[in-house]
Amino acid sequence: MNPTTFLTSTRRHWFLGILLAILAIALGSCSPADFIAQFKSEAAQVPQLVANVGTDPKTFNYALSQESPNVFDYIYEGLISVDGLTGELNPAQAESWEISEDKKRIVFTLRKHLKWSDGKPLTADDVVFTFNDIYLNEQIPAPTRDVLRIGESNALPTVRKLDERRVEFTVPEPFAPFLLYAGGAPILPAHALRQSVKTKDSQGNPVFLSTWGTDTDPDKIIGNGPYRMESYSIGQRVVFRRNPYYWKKDAQGNPLPYIERFVWQIIENTDTALLQFRSKEADILDISAATFALLKREENRANFTIHNGGPDTTRLFMCFNLNKGSRNGKPLVDPMKSRWFNNVAFRQAVAYAIDRRTMINNILLGLGEPQHSMIPENSAYYLSPEKGLKVYDYNPEKAKKLLLEAGFKYNDRGELFDEKGNRVRFTLLTNAGGRRISSIGTQILRDLSKIGIQVDFQSIDFNALLDKLNNTMNWDAYLGAIGGAGIDPHGGSTIWALDGGLHQFNSQPQPGQPPIRGQEFADWEREMARLYVEGAQELDEAKRKAIYAEGQRIAQENLPFIHLVSPLTFVAVRDRVKGIKYSSLGGSLWNLYELKLTDEYIK
Repeated sequence: MNPTTFLTSTRRHWFLGILLAILAIALGSCSPADFIAQFKSEAAQVPQLVANVGTDPKTFNYALSQESPNVFDYIYEGLISVDGLTGELNPAQAESWEISEDKKRIVFTLRKHLKWSDGKPLTADDVVFTFNDIYLNEQIPAPTRDVLRIGESNALPTVRKLDERRVEFTVPEPFAPFLLYAGGAPILPAHALRQSVKTKDSQGNPVFLSTWGTDTDPDKIIGNGPYRMESYSIGQRVVFRRNPYYWKKDAQGNPLPYIERFVWQIIENTDTALLQFRSKEADILDISAATFALLKREENRANFTIHNGGPDTTRLFMCFNLNKGSRNGKPLVDPMKSRWFNNVAFRQAVAYAIDRRTMINNILLGLGEPQHSMIPENSAYYLSPEKGLKVYDYNPEKAKKLLLEAGFKYNDRGELFDEKGNRVRFTLLTNAGGRRISSIGTQILRDLSKIGIQVDFQSIDFNALLDKLNNTMNWDAYLGAIGGAGIDPHGGSTIWALDGGLHQFNSQPQPGQPPIRGQEFADWEREMARLYVEGAQELDEAKRKAIYAEGQRIAQENLPFIHLVSPLTFVAVRDRVKGIKYSSLGGSLWNLYELKLTDEYIK
C-alpha cells in the first residue's frame, strides 16, 4: 500500500486500482430532473460542497477496502496526517510522539477529550484494538497489515497501551517508514466493532468480515474524521455531515470543518458529470484530457478555476498472470499461455510494441507522459531514464526480433505462433465503464496485432474482476491501475512481497482459499521482495534511494508490470470554494476540513 493511500486513506489503500475511476449515470428510479430539483431544494437549506464521483462505494468497512475513491478519507483519521502538498507528517489524533534513539519504539500521546462521531470517548484502547484485533489479526484480510510487516521474518509491530492517552509501538529492528505506517492508519471504534471481531460465523470466520457493508445504515457507521456519513442512495449520492465531535479548530478557535455538508454526487457517465458541472450542479470536477480544452475556454466567464496537479501518481499498466500453479488439479493459467507469459522476451516484446506516444497524443490529447516505474515521478525515490531506468519506446521491429529469437514464428499473414505451432492469442481484462481505459485497451489490441498477437479485450464488472484476480486467479492478462503512490516506496511492499495482497501477477491464496500446488517464484521476484525488506530496514536516505533504484531496474528488466502512461491531473473548482490546495499527491480535497464557501448553495 502506498503512503498517500496509506495516509490519505490509510487513508486510502492502494487500492488497487485496478481501479480506474469509472463512469454511466445510475440515478435509480428517480429521473435526472427530479434528482436535481430535490438536490437544489436541499442545497438551499444547508451550506454544502458537491463533488462528482464515478462509482458507488464498495464497502463501509475500512479494514476490508481495496478501492478508490472511497468514503474513508472523510470519516476516519489516524494518529498522524500527511500534508497533501509537501508530504510532511503532522499531528492528528495524536498531539505528539516520541521516537527512541534506536528507532525501534514510538510512543504516541493522544489529544485530550477525543470523541467518536457518536460522542463516545476515543482512548488508547481504541488504538490498541484497531491494530491488535483488526489490522494485525491474521483472520482479517486487511491490506494495512502488509505494509506493517518488518524484515525478512515478516514480523509485525507490538502495540500496547501505556495509559489512557499513550500507546507504544515497538518493532524488532529499525524500520524506516515506522512513523508513517504506525501513525497513518485510521483508528477504528472498539465499542462498535469489538463484538463482531470476537464472534465467529458458521465457517469459523469473524463476523467482522460481513460487518458494515454498503447495506448498513450510513448513520450507524462511527468514525473520527471531519465528517460522518448521513445517507447513501445507490447510484445517486453519499451525503456527509460535519462531525460535531471532530477535534480540529482554526486559529481563532472555531470548530472545523467549516462546510456543514459534503455531497458525493454519483455520476458514472463522464458526459453527464461534465454537463452537471457546467450547469452549476457541482462544485468540483476532475478533468480528463477530453474535457480540458472545452473547460479552459469557459474558465473565466463561468467563475471556476482549473488547477494542474502534475502527473498522476496512479500507476497504469498491463500485467500478465505469471502463476504456474494449479488448484484442484487444474492449472490456473493454460500451460501453453503460461509458457509465453513467463518468457521475459515475450513480455519485453509486448512492451516495445505499445505506442505510448500515440496513446498520449490521441487518448490524453497530449496531456500526459510515458510511465516507467511503480514509483511515481514526483517521488524522491524515482529513478529517471536519464539515471539508468530502462524504457520501452515504441519499436515494433525490435519486438518482432525478440519474439523470433525466443522461438516464436510468423506465418505468411504476419500472425504469431509459438514453437509448437500454437496461435499466440490471449484475453486482456479490465474494469467496465471507463472511456479512457477502454480506449487504451483498444489501442493495445491494435498495437499488438501489428506484431502478430491477437488480443481479446474484455471489460467486466469491477467485482467480477476482483474475483478473478484475488479468488479464482484464472486470468490471462489485465489492464489496471494501482493508485495513491506517494511519499515512501515501502507502500509498494504489498506489491513485491511474495505473499503481498497486490502481488497479483503471481498471487498466493488468501486465508481460507484452497491451496495452490506447483507455484514457482522467479529469482528476480525473490530479489524484489528482498530489496523491499532491505529498503525498509535502511535508515540512511542515500542508501535507501540506491536500494529502490535497483528495484526499479530489476522490475523494468523483467516487466511484471508493463507501464503505460501518466495523465496530467486537472480539477475544475468553482470560485465559490476557497482554500483548494490541489496536487496529484493529495488530490483536491485532502484539506477539506479547512475549505470555505462564499455562498450557501449552488446557483
